Amino acid sequence: MFIQTQKTPNPNSLKFLPGKKVSEDGPYEILDKNETNNFLIRNILSINGVTGIFLGENFLSVNKKTDIDWENIKHIIIAHLNEYYADGNESIIDNKTNSLHANDYNEIEKKIINILETKVRPAVAKDGGDIKFKEFKDGKVKVELQGSCSGCPSSTLTLKQGVQNLLCHYIPEVKEVLAV
Repeated sequence: MFIQTQKTPNPNSLKFLPGKKVSEDGPYEILDKNETNNFLIRNILSINGVTGIFLGENFLSVNKKTDIDWENIKHIIIAHLNEYYADGNESIIDNKTNSLHANDYNEIEKKIINILETKVRPAVAKDGGDIKFKEFKDGKVKVELQGSCSGCPSSTLTLKQGVQNLLCHYIPEVKEVLAV
């Protein structure tokens, strides 16, 4: 199996493309190996310097500490992925434990979520990340940046000039977008 890697705007995040399904139920981020029983994720999070994993539909992004060189850990991650899929596993995540229901949101929040999911999420997924709606209150939208977007030097600029401008354009009630 040939696993491709792709650089992201975040120098401490690398995108891995196994050419197979990764998450069958939306994006999923794991920062602590004790948060999961998944053998593969636990193994990758046990690698010295790895700080988190973000799983998209057909990729995973691995974040590392600044002082660790990708050349020291990339081949270990690829070996774990190859072994996992060679054992006959079809995907890494097959269900999600913390899904949210659309009925839990008011009309403005539903509009915000729709724009984030249709216009923003595909763009940040290309860079190995994700954006999740957290809250809308007093004109302020709070979002959580995950995967490669988390800790990325350019994420503040993207958030203010991209996401905030887009939401303010489509939804006049939105005045500001903040990362939590």
